[in-house]
Amino acid sequence: MYIGIPKESRPFEYRVGLSPAGVEILTHFGHQVFVEHEAGMGAGFKDQDYERAGARIAFSPQEVFGRADFLLKISRPLKQELEWLQDGAILAGFLHLASSSQDQIDLLLEKKITALAYEQIKDASGGLPVLRPFSLICGAMVSQIAARLLQTNSGGKGILLSGVPGVPPAEVVILGGGTVGTSAARALHKAGAHVTVLDKSMVALENIAERVPGVVTMMATKRNIERVAAFADVLVGAVLISGQRAPVLVSREMVRAMKARSVIIDVSIDQGGCVETSRPTMHDNPTYVEENAVHYCVPNISSVVARTASHVFLNSAIPFIADIANNGIDAMIQKDPAIEVAVNTHQGKLVNLIRLGGEEAK
Repeated sequence: MYIGIPKESRPFEYRVGLSPAGVEILTHFGHQVFVEHEAGMGAGFKDQDYERAGARIAFSPQEVFGRADFLLKISRPLKQELEWLQDGAILAGFLHLASSSQDQIDLLLEKKITALAYEQIKDASGGLPVLRPFSLICGAMVSQIAARLLQTNSGGKGILLSGVPGVPPAEVVILGGGTVGTSAARALHKAGAHVTVLDKSMVALENIAERVPGVVTMMATKRNIERVAAFADVLVGAVLISGQRAPVLVSREMVRAMKARSVIIDVSIDQGGCVETSRPTMHDNPTYVEENAVHYCVPNISSVVARTASHVFLNSAIPFIADIANNGIDAMIQKDPAIEVAVNTHQGKLVNLIRLGGEEAK
């Protein structure tokens, strides 16, 4: 199989579709891997590293996309890039198609692309093995982002996250008790913040209470969300419903009722965001102020720790990538439910994806 690894084209996306170690695994199985020139530069991987692993270096994105039977991406391709793909190719990446534009969906269907969303690969226990490592990274990074944005010079109200003797710590509210929420709660609690986590699942809340003693847990009802938003210095959106747009849990009215210069970190923004006032930002200009609240809504938070992210991605994703390369996508859809449930488009049909306001197609 011809496997393509392009350089990520979206601004401030420093991660790469596969590290040289992953390329070595695929070439060992006899596959031909094409890597775009300097594709791994942001993560600290040189072209020579890929060549030593058995890859061929391509000097244009058109060549990588056009040659690939199986294209490995991190972020969702641009429309122009989708047009370069050959009909019937396999596209894998963190695609988040539930929040994509309709013209991209139409193009995938027209070209009969099999679109595999890493974030939807689900194991037998219901876990998300490929998404989980990135969620752990994002959760851990929430603490350092919150500490910085609370500073006066970042537009915050000038609060020390941990507080000091005689002065209480910051009040941090986390919506969602999944992997991101738990990781963020652990990091923020260790940093000295007073943390409250809300989720609609008692199992998730019990899990957090056991793993992070000292964190307050509450059911995620509308009334409770209104209450905690009103006193939060930092509000973290960590809501994920696999294959669907994130539900809007925090209305504009709730944001308006928050304390002045409070911080909102909407980690759910890659799935549309769970705060009504959220809109995507980038690493060069990650914040904006709306309703007197500082919003941080970067979809690819882990991109700025690209080397760590690329290594951890290899560990989690290579078994699935190798299985598809060795056996073909049709065989793996039939054989492996973890892969089947992550396929969003296949043979010109929409599957396993709930569009905005739409119904699930099967």
